Amino acid sequence: MLDFSPFLDLPLLASCIMALAVFLYVLLDGFDLGVGILFPFAPSKDCRDKMMNSIAPFWDGNETWLVLGGGLLFSAFPLAYAILLPAFYIPLILMLLGLIFRGVAFEFRFKEQGKMHILWDYSFHLGSVCATFFQGILLGAFVSGVTTQGRAFGGGSFDWLNGFSVLTGIALVFGYSLLGATWLLMKTDHKTQEWARKIAFRSLFYVVFFLGIVSLWVPFLNETIFTRWFSLPNFFYFLPIPLLTGLSFLGLYKSLLKKQEIQPFFIVLAIFSLGYLGLGISLWPWIVPYHISIWDAAAGAKSLSLLLMAVVILLPVILGYTAYAYYVFRGKSRASYED
Repeated sequence: MLDFSPFLDLPLLASCIMALAVFLYVLLDGFDLGVGILFPFAPSKDCRDKMMNSIAPFWDGNETWLVLGGGLLFSAFPLAYAILLPAFYIPLILMLLGLIFRGVAFEFRFKEQGKMHILWDYSFHLGSVCATFFQGILLGAFVSGVTTQGRAFGGGSFDWLNGFSVLTGIALVFGYSLLGATWLLMKTDHKTQEWARKIAFRSLFYVVFFLGIVSLWVPFLNETIFTRWFSLPNFFYFLPIPLLTGLSFLGLYKSLLKKQEIQPFFIVLAIFSLGYLGLGISLWPWIVPYHISIWDAAAGAKSLSLLLMAVVILLPVILGYTAYAYYVFRGKSRASYED
């Protein structure tokens, strides 16, 4: 069997691919979850139809990245999987139930009319809110740290529930709302677009507020994080990240004032990217914060070599069909595909 370990740092490479999968999931599924969060507040049924059709070609494909990230955690870092899954059973199951309920509501909405149509509209909204909130809970609980006993989870069933995790859950709801609103700016027009611009303005201020609190809180969760960000010369090395984030928020505000359609969405993607980079800097190299590193949790070299061979084949295919789908369904969304 092939073994690439003499030539490559396989745990590092596997962790980078897994981080990329999670990152792409957050960006791509984030905007359609954001559309679901905003869904019942749209001014008319025609607007809601446009919103639904704007994400119809993409929403299920976007979740491919979540499956890839989870599969890589299971196969490349089995020790981390064995510790993290018991730690986060409850929020993980609730997140998945939200995604399932949302998917069912999405399909049934096209089949029903009248009162049942409205029921599935709100079901789509509630599923989106539930999935987003518990994704934020998972993030906050992960960053807060996991209690371990040797090579097993050593905490309680509700260790994931704390003030910081609830805060990140709420923050992510507003973050996805902003992402969804800017997506609608790009993909819709007329009444729906004007409404989305107003929502984007409102969401922007909430995102600035919650992101500011989360960013100030994270360094105090662990002494290692505080030292990494505020010791010299690290402080100056990492200073561009908050500065670029602030400039991105300012650029987003100006682009919304100028009624630009495409730029706001990509600026929000940049903000999420900077936040993800900052999170990666804070947590490196832990895969089970703050006890087990990616090298300690990695599978054997031969297993990783075989796994990465499969990923090298599959990853370009997934990226290719994702890019092709976005290319084919470019342009504005309409209330009906037959218009």
